Amino acid sequence: MNIDKICILISSVSFIAFAVSYFTSPHMKKEFKRFGLEKIGLLTIILQLMGATGLIIGLKFNPILTISSFGLALIMLSGLIVRIKLKDSVWISLPALFYMGLNTYIFFASIN
Repeated sequence: MNIDKICILISSVSFIAFAVSYFTSPHMKKEFKRFGLEKIGLLTIILQLMGATGLIIGLKFNPILTISSFGLALIMLSGLIVRIKLKDSVWISLPALFYMGLNTYIFFASIN
């Protein structure tokens, strides 16, 4: 298994776990409320789940991989911007930065 596939699997499994935690843990819903984004929390989670699924499908169909990784990178950029506006610590903001970087890498790897 090459590094690109490992990155895809890490990202997709992580976003699926985020989606599951939104429905099973009150913490995720509280975070969206803290962000002032509780009205779009469910939409965000659905988009993340679609992106994670797209990454897996993208292992066979590269255009879907490109679209999904770009979309997830944008979602994480948005999340990072929200955390910066809320003056969250670097430590708290690190996952958004990591997943933005990971999906940006996947995106550029998919167009090469």
